[in-house]
Amino acid sequence: MHVSRLQKLTILALTAAMPSTLLADYTYQETTQITGGSIVAMIKMAGAFSSQARKAGDPVVSSVYIKGNRMAKVSPDRIEIIDLDKETITNIDTIKHTYTVITFQQMKDQLAKAQQEMEKKQAEQPAATQPAKPDANDVKVSFDVHVRNTGVAKQVSGLSADEAILTMMMNATDQKSQQTGTMAITNDMWLVPEIPGYSEVRDFYMRMATKMGVMTPGSGLDFSKFLAQNPGATQALDSMGKEMQKIKGVPVMQVMRMGTTTDGKPLPAASEAPLPAAASPAMPSASDVAKQSAASAITSHFGLGGFGHKKSDPPPPDPNSKQNAATPTSAVLMESQTTVSNFSSAPVDPSHFEVPAGYKQVPLQSDNR
Repeated sequence: MHVSRLQKLTILALTAAMPSTLLADYTYQETTQITGGSIVAMIKMAGAFSSQARKAGDPVVSSVYIKGNRMAKVSPDRIEIIDLDKETITNIDTIKHTYTVITFQQMKDQLAKAQQEMEKKQAEQPAATQPAKPDANDVKVSFDVHVRNTGVAKQVSGLSADEAILTMMMNATDQKSQQTGTMAITNDMWLVPEIPGYSEVRDFYMRMATKMGVMTPGSGLDFSKFLAQNPGATQALDSMGKEMQKIKGVPVMQVMRMGTTTDGKPLPAASEAPLPAAASPAMPSASDVAKQSAASAITSHFGLGGFGHKKSDPPPPDPNSKQNAATPTSAVLMESQTTVSNFSSAPVDPSHFEVPAGYKQVPLQSDNR
C-alpha cells in the first residue's frame, strides 16, 4: 500500500542520524486511515463494484512486533513479516490462507524490470504518438525541504505532543518552454520528547535501509543514482539533513498530504487548512490544478510522460463560472493519518514471525507489492 511505503520512507529520513543500540523486543499499535484528497472519490467509485475497495477508506489498526532482526505488522486481514537476516518480506493473506515471499534482491529486480519495460513501450510507440520529451539538460529541477516547529501542543494518545511541519517540494522547469510543475508532500507531525524503547523501531528501519541498499553504513541515505541524473539535488539533500535536525522526538501522530501546487508554495498542513467535510464543496481535483500548473513537467523529466501547457497569462475569468472567485492553487491527491500508541518493551512471542500452519505459498504477482 502506498501509504505504508510513505510511512517507511519518512521513518528512514527521520532516523538517518540516530546511533545504534543493542537489539531488544518491542511492540506498538499503529492506526492508519486515508482521510481525504482526490483519491477518496476514486475509492468511492471503486467501492460500487468491490467490497474490498469499500473498505479502503476505513481505519486499519495494526500491531507491530519487533524481535531482533524481524518485524511483523499484523492487521485484520494481512500480516507482513520482514526478516533482515534472510532478507525477505513475507505477506500473509489471512482471509485466503495464502502467503508470498519476496527477497530484497527480487524487489530491486522488479523495479529495474518495470523501468526497462516502460522504456521499451515508449520506444515502440510511433514517433508521432510519443509526447515530446525535453532534454534532461534543458530541465532545471529544484528541491525545497523545510521543517517548522510551530510551538503548538496537544494531547495525542494521552501524551503531550508538540507540532512540527515538514514540507517537501520538487519543482521542474523546462528552460526552453518555461513549462513548470510542482509535486509536494507536507507531513504534519506531533512529537513527544522520547518513548522508552522506541529506538528499537528506528534502529530496525536503519538496518533495513542498509540491507536494501538505499543506505550505506555511516554515510546516510544513498541517492547516488538519483544525484547522477539530478546534480541540483545534492544541495537539496544537504539542506534536508540540516532541516531534519530540527525534528526532536518521536512522531506519535502524522497527517501526510501529497499533491500539486501552482504558486510555488507548499501544500498547507492539515492543522492549518483542514480539508472540507464530505458534505461541503469538494477540494479541486488533481486534474483541475494540472490544467493550471502543467505539473506533468516533473513526470516528463523522470521518463513518465510529456510536458503540459506552456506558461502564459491566465485567461480572463468567466463571469458565469462558480470558480472564478477562488482559483485553486493546490490540490491534495491524498491525505492519510497515522497514530501510534500502546508502546511496550515486553518480550515478544516468536510465533508472530511464523506463517500459520496450513497456509499455502503462492507465486508472486506483479501487483502484489
